[in-house]
Amino acid sequence: MSTVVRVGAVAYDPKVITIWEGMREYFAEAGVPTDYVLFSNYEAQVDALFDRVIDVAWNTNVAFVRCETRAPAPCLVLGMRNTDRDFTTRLIAREGSDIAGPESLPGKTLALGSADSAQAAIVPLHFLRQAGLEPGRDVALLRFDIDVGKHGDTGTSELEVVRAVQEGRADAGALGHATWLRLVEEGRVDAALVRSVWTSPPYDHCNFTALPDFDAALARRWSEALLGMRYEDPRWRRLMELEGLTSWVEGRREGYRLLQEAMEG
Repeated sequence: MSTVVRVGAVAYDPKVITIWEGMREYFAEAGVPTDYVLFSNYEAQVDALFDRVIDVAWNTNVAFVRCETRAPAPCLVLGMRNTDRDFTTRLIAREGSDIAGPESLPGKTLALGSADSAQAAIVPLHFLRQAGLEPGRDVALLRFDIDVGKHGDTGTSELEVVRAVQEGRADAGALGHATWLRLVEEGRVDAALVRSVWTSPPYDHCNFTALPDFDAALARRWSEALLGMRYEDPRWRRLMELEGLTSWVEGRREGYRLLQEAMEG
């Protein structure tokens, strides 16, 4: 293992380079030299983690569950954003409809985001099945498989979900709560046409994943350095804003059970 911790990240947006240049500088000052390797998709990043090309992967929840399935023992969760905890999926519907949740969707059309997006496809399909409905048979699906491989990071497919519901091409749509709240705040949702009708139970989103045999002492030092980054410090505030957080928090495993069940189903 090299003396520099190699972290993988997926280049879903040009800002990723800015973020990781800043992260490299931060970790150097924290005494835990870190470099980054960019990937075009999470499948390649997961392979690189198991091939030991990288030591740590900045994973989506879907990529983390795939690592867990592939590893011989539980993976290490070295940290996550405060905004990664208690993530939820929103179901939106046309104003005036009788849709109140997944159980209300028989005979309706549901718009979904990218097939590999937890929030916009995997989780909502799981709750359809939990309601005893078969996707594609009991509920018609309008799918927007955009930027597949990036696990919904770009948010582009979720924008199409909202547009489809507003335009009446779908009766309901599924997207992450963070995207929904941002679009409402930006005035990009017509409240006269669309409303949020259901929120899923919480589940966790991204985390820094390492394989079970990653050096425990180094993992602890790296995690402690990560958690030491402060939003109050103007040097790192912009970096944290670009990454969508106000604090790094300890990693936890229990927040991925719902998604594990959904992906197994």
